[in-house]
Amino acid sequence: MKTRYSSLVAIKKNEMQKQERVLQEANATLTKAKKELENSFLQLQKITQPLQGNMSELLSTRHLLDTQRKLIQHNEEWVAYAQKEVYMAQEALKKAMVEYEKFKYLELQEIETIVAKAKREESKSLDEIALMTFRQKQTQVATL
Repeated sequence: MKTRYSSLVAIKKNEMQKQERVLQEANATLTKAKKELENSFLQLQKITQPLQGNMSELLSTRHLLDTQRKLIQHNEEWVAYAQKEVYMAQEALKKAMVEYEKFKYLELQEIETIVAKAKREESKSLDEIALMTFRQKQTQVATL
């Protein structure tokens, strides 16, 4: 049944679905960021420091460790950013769901009002028909 809220309900439903997709994307980004951070830690563990050798090997290993630590820091920041994005997407989804439910409720209330009005009209019509039938039977009985 179409009501004045039907189009608003459709719009709010589309917004809610859009926010659900945004949340899914944010969760995927967070998962990817966590995986990259984990990989960074694994790569750091694989780096071994030379126990002997020349200074250039020691410096190159040190540079490699510094680079890996910076990558870990970058990935930690990425995870924090992704977590913030997920939180914001969750809040936006909650808000969209509340709006959708609000207009869905209003539409349901209007449908119930329309149905009740239709029932009253039908009841009046049936009462009128019953009254007319009753009068016709009375006039037929009276004429006999």
